Amino acid sequence: MMTVPVNKSAAAIDGIVLDAPIFDPHAFRLNDEQAGIVARARQLGQAVFAGRAAAYDRDAKFPTENYRDLHRAGLLGIAIPKKHGGLGADYQTYALAAAEIGRYCGATALTWNMHVCSTLWSGPLADDLDMDTATRDEHEARRAVHYKRIVGDGAVYSQPFSEGGAAAAGGVAFGTEAKPVEGGWLVNGKKIFASLAGHADYYGVLCTEVAEGEKASRRNTLYLALPAKAQGISVVGDWDPLGMRGTVSRTLLFKDVFVPEDAALMPRGVYFQAAMRWPHMFLTLSPTYMGLAQAAYDFTVRYLRGEMPGTPPVKRRMYPTKQIAVAQMQIKLEQIKAIWFQAVTEAGPNPSKEQVLRAYAAQYSVMEGANEIATLAIRTCGGQAMLKSLPLERIYRDSRCGSLMLPWTAELCLDRIGREALYETGETDD
Repeated sequence: MMTVPVNKSAAAIDGIVLDAPIFDPHAFRLNDEQAGIVARARQLGQAVFAGRAAAYDRDAKFPTENYRDLHRAGLLGIAIPKKHGGLGADYQTYALAAAEIGRYCGATALTWNMHVCSTLWSGPLADDLDMDTATRDEHEARRAVHYKRIVGDGAVYSQPFSEGGAAAAGGVAFGTEAKPVEGGWLVNGKKIFASLAGHADYYGVLCTEVAEGEKASRRNTLYLALPAKAQGISVVGDWDPLGMRGTVSRTLLFKDVFVPEDAALMPRGVYFQAAMRWPHMFLTLSPTYMGLAQAAYDFTVRYLRGEMPGTPPVKRRMYPTKQIAVAQMQIKLEQIKAIWFQAVTEAGPNPSKEQVLRAYAAQYSVMEGANEIATLAIRTCGGQAMLKSLPLERIYRDSRCGSLMLPWTAELCLDRIGREALYETGETDD
C-alpha cells in the first residue's frame, strides 16, 4: 500500500508539487487519519489519474488502469471496516477523498462512487440501522465475503440504479424484480445508464422482491450482488454521451439470473429502512462535482498566470475583467464548499428536517454550481483554453451532467425543498 505525505503544498512526488487540498485539514478540523486518506486520494489523482483522463474521455474507455491503482492504494476498500482489511473511513472522509479524485478525473470518481457505495451502504451505514441479532450476524457473515473479494482480489462492484422511470427517484418500486426460488432468487429486468457495465466484477442491483400474486412494493427492495459473468446477464447499446464518457454507462439486461441468498448486500427490509432513515446515502454522487468545481477554478488561475502546462507562458492576470471573474468564481466555490462540507459532515441516521433540506440544497448547489464555475472559466480564459489538449473543455462537459443525476436531480431537489419547507408531514390544503 502506498504511503503519502500529508503536508499540503510542500509535498511532491515524481517531480510534481502536489496541489493544496480542497479542504485544508486544519481549517476544516480533520484528524490525522482523515487527512492521510484524503491526501492519498489527492496524490493518486494528480500524479496518475490526471494524465490519463483525456484518453478515457476521448475514447469513451473505462479507466481500468485506475482501478488497479485504487486497489494498490487500498482505496477500493476505503469504507470497508478495518477488521475486514479496509481503511474504515466514515462518510465524511470518503466524500472528501472522492472530491479529490473528481478534481483530476470525473469519470473515475463517479464510477468509484458506485463501487464504494456497495461497501458504505453495507458497512457503516447498515451498522446504524435496526436489525435483530440473528439478522445482523447473517449480514456480518455475508458482507465479509464481499469485502474479502474487494480487499484481497481487487473485485469491483457497481451499482446500477436507473430504469428510466420513477423508481430511481424513490417514487415507485423498482421494475427489476427478484422472484423467490429455492436457495435464492431469479432476477429479471433492465438498468439503464449503468456505470461500469461490462467492467465490474459484480453488479449491486436494486430490485423488488415479488412473490407469486403479490403487488410490487418499495418496502420489498432487495440489494443483491450479481456476478458479472452469471448466465442471463447481458450488456447492450453504445456509450457516446456529452460528458462522463469514461463511465461506460451502458444498459444491463437480466433474464432469469439466479442469485443465491448469500449474495445479498443488505438483509430484507434494510434498504427501505436506509432510504427512509439515512437520506444522505443519496448524496454520494456530489463529491465528484465538488472536485470538478475546484478543477475549473484551478485551471483558470493557472491559465491566467501563464502556468498551465501545454500553453505558452503568457500572463493574462493584469486585466480587471479577468480579476473580477476570478473573484466571482472564488465566491461561488467557497459558497459551494461551505454548504457541501456541512452536509457531508452531518450525514447520519434520522436527520432533522433542517438537515435534510440542507442536503438537498448542497446537492443542488454542487451539481449546478460546478458547471456555473466551468462556464465562467470558459468565458474568462477565452477560446484558446477550449482546445481538447487542455482539461477545461472536458471539465465543462463532465460538470454539465451533474444536474441530471438520479436519485436527486436538480429539478427533484428544487421540488422537494419547496414542498418540504412549506408543508409538515401529513399536511394538505384540503
